[in-house]
Amino acid sequence: MTIEAKPTNGARSRLDPEAMPRRDFLGLTAWWSAAAALLFGFLGSMRLPKAAVLPSPSKKFKITLPASLASGQAYVPAGRSAAIYKEGMQVYAVSTICTHLGCIVKATDSGFDCPCHGSKFAKDGAVLKGPAPKGLPWIEVKHLGGDNFLIDEGKSVAAGTTVTV
Repeated sequence: MTIEAKPTNGARSRLDPEAMPRRDFLGLTAWWSAAAALLFGFLGSMRLPKAAVLPSPSKKFKITLPASLASGQAYVPAGRSAAIYKEGMQVYAVSTICTHLGCIVKATDSGFDCPCHGSKFAKDGAVLKGPAPKGLPWIEVKHLGGDNFLIDEGKSVAAGTTVTV
């Protein structure tokens, strides 16, 4: 049995990759991580000018009262929190948001009923039965001509304020 000694540090080919020291590898990894963090931060900040929420509908809206609307009957436009009344030649609007906890009240023949806690309101918004602490607020109405009106849900007016048609 012959034992041949293997060369321990033989001649390296110039095509063999050079071993990277661990410290250099960790340094490059840190630089690339920092660059990636800066890139993602920049991309995230580019989203800031764009709103992330949907805009709410305008508090002002135009309506045309139906010709079949009987005097003293509430007209509640779809998706709105206002009840519009036409009594004779007078038009007024009352909010349909309960003053107790903000539930949407339902229009009835006698006025409004709150489905959450049982408050009852007259057609003019006055409290008939609690727990609501005060009446429904009246909303600003402007006459645009004919049966067209501009309702501003964001503006309260004194109770009893009407618009003449």
